[in-house]
Amino acid sequence: MYYNLPSHLSDLPIYRKAMDILMLSRNISTYLSQDLSYLNPDGSEDAHIYFSGDIIQQSESLVPEIEKAQAGRYSEKKDQHLASIERLTQRLHINCNRLERCNSNGSEYLPILRSELRKFRKLQRHWVLTL
Repeated sequence: MYYNLPSHLSDLPIYRKAMDILMLSRNISTYLSQDLSYLNPDGSEDAHIYFSGDIIQQSESLVPEIEKAQAGRYSEKKDQHLASIERLTQRLHINCNRLERCNSNGSEYLPILRSELRKFRKLQRHWVLTL
């Protein structure tokens, strides 16, 4: 997914880290979905496969929220977008924890995503102060 961005937005470290998280979560989800797509012996599907889709959806939502917060003119609107970014990163972290408990070899890549999320949160704290 490509976005029409002002040139200065792509220079933001938080934007670049959000794009890294998006690419990493897509790759991890693809890897996990191959292991989790099989049916259990009782015919049910593995519930963890939905969490792999959730990390993609949440990481895709980070970039537009960063754009909206950066472009927002009123502090109330910016605060709403900043709160949304905080919720998305929290949900990403929770879903990483859930996926680490799944029965897949791909779960060993989730600490990499969690590490990137920690870096993102650190960048987020500094970025919020500049708005």
